[in-house]
Amino acid sequence: MAFSLGSHIIIACFGVAFPAMIFVVHRRGLRGDPVALGLAKRWSKVAAVLFAVGAVSGTILSFEMGLLWPGMMRDFGDVIGLPFAFEGLAFFAEAIFLGVYLFGWNRLPPRLLLATLIPIAISGVIGTFCIISVNAWMNSPSGFDVATRADGSLEVTNIDPWAAMFNDAVWLQSIHMLIAAYMVVGFTVASVYAVGMLRGRRDEHHRIGFVVPFAFASVAALMQPVTGHLAGQVLADRQPEKLAAMELSVEPESHAPLVLGGFLVDGEVVGGIRIPNVASFLAGNSFDTIVPGINDVPEDERPPANIVHWSFQLMVMIGTALAGFVLWYWWRRRRGHDPLASRRFLRLASLTGAAAIVALEAGWITTELGRQPWIVYRVQLVRDAASDVAGGLWVSFVVMLVVYAGMGIAAAQVLRSMSRRWRRGEALDLPTPYGPRSRRVADASSTEPEVDSEVVS
Repeated sequence: MAFSLGSHIIIACFGVAFPAMIFVVHRRGLRGDPVALGLAKRWSKVAAVLFAVGAVSGTILSFEMGLLWPGMMRDFGDVIGLPFAFEGLAFFAEAIFLGVYLFGWNRLPPRLLLATLIPIAISGVIGTFCIISVNAWMNSPSGFDVATRADGSLEVTNIDPWAAMFNDAVWLQSIHMLIAAYMVVGFTVASVYAVGMLRGRRDEHHRIGFVVPFAFASVAALMQPVTGHLAGQVLADRQPEKLAAMELSVEPESHAPLVLGGFLVDGEVVGGIRIPNVASFLAGNSFDTIVPGINDVPEDERPPANIVHWSFQLMVMIGTALAGFVLWYWWRRRRGHDPLASRRFLRLASLTGAAAIVALEAGWITTELGRQPWIVYRVQLVRDAASDVAGGLWVSFVVMLVVYAGMGIAAAQVLRSMSRRWRRGEALDLPTPYGPRSRRVADASSTEPEVDSEVVS
């Protein structure tokens, strides 16, 4: 499940953020910039490839929910089924309008074609919100009552799916993830064009391809520390053991220091740099705020503190570095310099995509492992939710690895092939075997329908 989620979450980010970036360059193209219009057309084909990969990996995840976690789905399927249903509707809406956009070039009026990007972007946001609402519910369960049967199993009653979907943690967690998606996609796309410029491709195509996604990523990188800080402040009440693990706090204390690095060994923090009072201030905007300690948690309910601590600090460190990097870029531009003329800047920019992905994965690890050993916080343990059938587990895992590797290699080969053909000046228009033909074809045709020999072959 960790491998599936860790892979799918990267692809899912493109379904959330990429349509908005395509909209910006397409709108710029309609205002008289042919380079931007061509860029929108190319990006739409990239989005289609990534959408196909995401559809397969998302389908695998839906099967894994039932196969790997039958205990949770048996007890709480009625509670969390609503957002899964809405996510499915959003997925189909996104697929439909993406198809319309891809095949609508030269067939739909320009403004109408541009407008089809709006439901694509909205569907991506809604679908992500629905999935994140399930994870937020696992961190802050609501919308049901629970009792214990005579045999020790859970009995879930008084189910309210709407209350479960709109739980206390959903807004901060979904906004934090939405901004993370724009960071990942913005920096990743910009880094591709930074590499191209390092290889001597200093044309307008690469400049626009860098600046537009980098602008999106800049806004997201500056907003993310704020939302992350707000999300962290509620942990003292909602998940104190997660906060204790993140801060590597052993005993509850006010004026708690921020520990940079270090490890928890036999109940003591070994190594690390302590900055007095900072942890308390970050937890509650006051030096007197009491940061919970890991020793207040029963041993069998403690999360793996060292992993949570280091993944959290890795996320914060990378996020801070990216925020500083974008501030440097815009400061240089404001002073009349062109950062894109600097090879040093381009080298750093080429690393931002990978850095944003690492920060995303580190944040997801913090969220998930910080809740352990609970799968539904303080309601159901992971061991009670997991499947009792161990046979075939490793075989199915190997099969899944092969499928994911095959998808990754195929997608990379397709994207590389598209890139090479674009550099040669090929348009890569999508042929359609049926349906309305473009105006250019219709004007040149006779009364008899034409057959596209490329499609037939």
